[in-house]
Amino acid sequence: MTEVVTQFMTANERPTVASDADDMRLAIQIAQSIQVDSSRHGLLKTMLPDLLSVIGGNAGGLISQRTGDWNRELWVGDETAPPESLISQALDQDDAIIDQGWCVTPIHDRSTPDHVPLPATAPSALVIRLTRGEQLAIEQSQARLQRLQRFAFLLAAALQRIETRDRHTRRIEQLSAVLKAAAEWLRLDDDDALLMKIADTATRLLGCERASIFLWDRRRRKLIGRPALGIEGRPLEVDDDAGVVGEVLRTAEAKIWNSGSDDEQRVNRAVDRSLEFETKSLVAVPMYGNRDELIGVFEAINSDHGAFDAFDAAMLGDLATHAAVAIEALRTRKSLTASRDRLVDDAASATKLIGNHPAVQAVRDSADKVAKTDLSVLVLGQNGTGKEVLARHIHYHSGRRNGPFIAVNCAALVESLLESELFGHEKGAFTDANQTRAGKFELAGGGTLFLDEVGDMSPAGQAKLLRVLEEKVVVRVGGSQTIPVDVRVIAATNQPLEQLIAEKRFREDLYFRLNVVSLTLPPLSQRGDDALKLADHFFSEFCYQIGRQVPLLEPSARQALLAHSWPGNIRELRNTIERVCYLCGGDSISADDLMLANSPAARVSSGTRAAAGFAPVLADATREFQATHIEAAIQACQGNMTDAATRLGLHRSNLYRKMRQLGMSGSEE
Repeated sequence: MTEVVTQFMTANERPTVASDADDMRLAIQIAQSIQVDSSRHGLLKTMLPDLLSVIGGNAGGLISQRTGDWNRELWVGDETAPPESLISQALDQDDAIIDQGWCVTPIHDRSTPDHVPLPATAPSALVIRLTRGEQLAIEQSQARLQRLQRFAFLLAAALQRIETRDRHTRRIEQLSAVLKAAAEWLRLDDDDALLMKIADTATRLLGCERASIFLWDRRRRKLIGRPALGIEGRPLEVDDDAGVVGEVLRTAEAKIWNSGSDDEQRVNRAVDRSLEFETKSLVAVPMYGNRDELIGVFEAINSDHGAFDAFDAAMLGDLATHAAVAIEALRTRKSLTASRDRLVDDAASATKLIGNHPAVQAVRDSADKVAKTDLSVLVLGQNGTGKEVLARHIHYHSGRRNGPFIAVNCAALVESLLESELFGHEKGAFTDANQTRAGKFELAGGGTLFLDEVGDMSPAGQAKLLRVLEEKVVVRVGGSQTIPVDVRVIAATNQPLEQLIAEKRFREDLYFRLNVVSLTLPPLSQRGDDALKLADHFFSEFCYQIGRQVPLLEPSARQALLAHSWPGNIRELRNTIERVCYLCGGDSISADDLMLANSPAARVSSGTRAAAGFAPVLADATREFQATHIEAAIQACQGNMTDAATRLGLHRSNLYRKMRQLGMSGSEE
């Protein structure tokens, strides 16, 4: 209020003493009206009668030029036609004019920039029909004319104050609506749905008939309108240099076109004719991508209010900014999703459960069924039979395929590090704990945790694992906060867990928790022709890595692969094929190239033949055969005495006793 009064008191010259009281009263009245949140119309309605009384007029009001015509924004008194020629003259001269009993004073926009878009101000003037006595007084006193000009200044300042306040209010409402709409856009995952939602939001917030997002096809030099509301079944294509949208693309600036006041040639009427549509008003703004490159134009057509203004351009510009972010974000999400799916598919194809043997088919069918659930799975089988491959097969055929697959070898975890490795630790929890670290359960969140060699886990580790499986929360070492975990657990072992339970070396409750579904992989020696199928797969894999042509397996090599006992199972076969691919450069592979004679099984056969031919007595030959055979079994099981005893058909304690009888090293339990 003080600012308005001060502006009035300092305008041009100070008012005369005689008019001080009336002038100040009117100034304070206007300022109070603004302070109580008066509208533009309310201010004029309140002020004009008092202004006429102070000035000495019997009619008057505010006249503004709209679309070429002079319109009364508010009029008080006799409905006398205002002098249009006199109004035009006053506006052209930018000065007050008194003539023919009328006083006309231009109303100027005296506001300072406030970074809020303002529509182009329509030419306005304060027009007052003076009483005869007042006409004579003004003609005789220049001071009275200056008084009128000061009141015009006061009116302009008051109206501008209201206009600025209304602009700020409208701008806040616009930005709130834009932010709310932008939040909704980011939830959409379909291109067409997103573009339709953006265009629909624009028509609603701007109050217009249609809206289109024109994405720029630089190669074809076309703008593709997606969507064009009101145009069903097809996108709208225009040349990138045509019409108002072409202007926006060339200048990278917002453009407004309103019929009757702008150049008709700016509008691309060819589109109107093809769509049987008439463009009456249009506003278009540029759209920028993540790298600040121009990616298109956002256009709105036919304002419900008859014409677009700078406010509409600002609103559409805000929408364009958030629309571009939403479009680019959707593109990025789709690209990342496609890359993720491609990587997952590649990983799944690299871990195929290969084989046509009925036992393998049965395992594969069961794995496909259990993959669709979150049931715990226990995978059994000898070393090298592909237990981790089966676990990955279950993972990549489940709903968790896009999550991580974390494998942990429980046999390799020492007791002191097991809890930290599985459940994580807090910084400073123990020596060398320099930072907080998430455990395998947390890292596998949303995916699968594969616990290999679970039979070798210590009793304390088994107890902690059971608690996590039952409560589905972990507590890091050195921490106190429980962390929920969402993982599917697949465990594997080559040991007879029932026997370990009987020996009190494995918890029965943990066994039943893990053994919801049990899948057993047969040894390779029992899978018949699968050895050839797997060999072909490994040949293709390694030859592709090396960059050589896949060699042909000679009949002798194929027979050798089928005849071999494969004590190391698929792992041994894979290593054999890898060795052959790197060391044998010929176009064909023979039995000698496979070098299966140097395998433990072959050494057993050689030892048997040697004993039969050269041993002096049968007892010695039998002792040598047994020692060689036991040694081969232990090597095939990689030193796992329990597995070796199972392979030999013995209890582990009986195996140690037999080794002591034969004088073999490592015979102590």
